Amino acid sequence: MTAPPSPLLSDDPADAVAALRAGRLAVLPTETVYGLGADASRPSAVARVYAVKGRPADHPLIVHVADAGALDRWAAAVPDYASRLAAAAWPGPLTLVLPRASAAGDHVTGGQDTVALRVPDHPLTLQVLSSFGGGVAAPSANRFGRVSPTTVRHVLAELAAALVPGQDVVLDGGPCGVGVESTIVDCTGPAPVLLRPGAVSADEVGRLGGVQVVAGRRAAVRAPGMLAAHYAPAARVVVLDVEALPEHPGSLTGDPDAGLLAPRAVPTPSGLVRLAGPEDTEAYARVLYAALHEADALGLATVLVVPPAGGGLAAAVRDRLSRAAAGR
Repeated sequence: MTAPPSPLLSDDPADAVAALRAGRLAVLPTETVYGLGADASRPSAVARVYAVKGRPADHPLIVHVADAGALDRWAAAVPDYASRLAAAAWPGPLTLVLPRASAAGDHVTGGQDTVALRVPDHPLTLQVLSSFGGGVAAPSANRFGRVSPTTVRHVLAELAAALVPGQDVVLDGGPCGVGVESTIVDCTGPAPVLLRPGAVSADEVGRLGGVQVVAGRRAAVRAPGMLAAHYAPAARVVVLDVEALPEHPGSLTGDPDAGLLAPRAVPTPSGLVRLAGPEDTEAYARVLYAALHEADALGLATVLVVPPAGGGLAAAVRDRLSRAAAGR
């Protein structure tokens, strides 16, 4: 479905570059989700990102850069395994948390001594970053705690009223190809630590970096998207095993209207609105947030969800669903 006409919309990366250079906001497409971007070197511009999202000031942002050559500007120290990860996985859905350099101020790090960095894999945004020449601080382009946007329609539904036509820009790059946020890896110690699962699995991080990922997390390091309750629609999300999906779901939901998000092989019980039936894990990730947005657009009170099985991207999908379920 195409986005409704809006004076905010553009398909020209030069418009986004101009907005960033003027200290305004530019919504940028990535392979994961759309991001609400600002010049990472300008505290006043980044402060507006926090205000538009309603995001607490101590929550760090990811700084998006054009290539791995920017590491030395933003990071004070880069372990060898982190350099290998950047060389192998960028552009791509992998964020590295590193000791911050002076370029990374408190306004993007949430007051921490670390900075989160990544190179997104989307041609329009790579053009923006290359032309802009600096870092772009960009959390997901939605209200804090809400469902992330994977189309410009989602962005406009959430943020159009808070953005300024003729100054801020929403760059239309089509639907996001991955559909869930990037893997975040803490690279401040002798071995990588997985902070948030994504399309790049822990096993792949270990293989690409040449150092096995260790369990747990360093308590001092905060990263985006780690709250227990997050990614939540207005609808109540109930996560079920397929065996627990009732034949007559009304008794479980207590709602006259409820939706179902489940793999294609799972039949739809009578009375449920089928939101999506993805055929594999990759498709599930791509449609996950769109299905939750659709549930709210339809006014559904409850969404029953049967998540995908397995590791890697399936684990990332289950992580997002568990946080969405905790959001109500």
